[in-house]
Amino acid sequence: MSTPNELRYSEEHEWVKTEDGNVRIGITDFAQSELGDIVFVELPSVGDEIKADEPFGSVESVKTVSELYAPINGKVLEVNEDLEDNPEFVNESPYEKAWMIVVEPQDISEIDNLMTSEQYDEMIKED
Repeated sequence: MSTPNELRYSEEHEWVKTEDGNVRIGITDFAQSELGDIVFVELPSVGDEIKADEPFGSVESVKTVSELYAPINGKVLEVNEDLEDNPEFVNESPYEKAWMIVVEPQDISEIDNLMTSEQYDEMIKED
């Protein structure tokens, strides 16, 4: 299971990467492995507002449909269109090819409330 050190993590298994004041968001390696083979990804549109701890989309696997929860508040700047035709990227490359959205955060300091990789690893060990 991979949890890159440079990322921050939510209790709902999303990862966040800070990039020039904006944040890139996806789901963790642990989350995709628990879900199984991803067959469909539903994401918001550019310009949509996301609210921390509220759903912003969903992923559908052969087993279940799971909501994606926003780790921070912000405005969607970019959506990974590749996931429409290639939902399997979520399983193959959760941190590179399968990023989901790029957001302009309302307050960048919200990221400080998210878990480090060590804290996230501890949480998933307890599950």
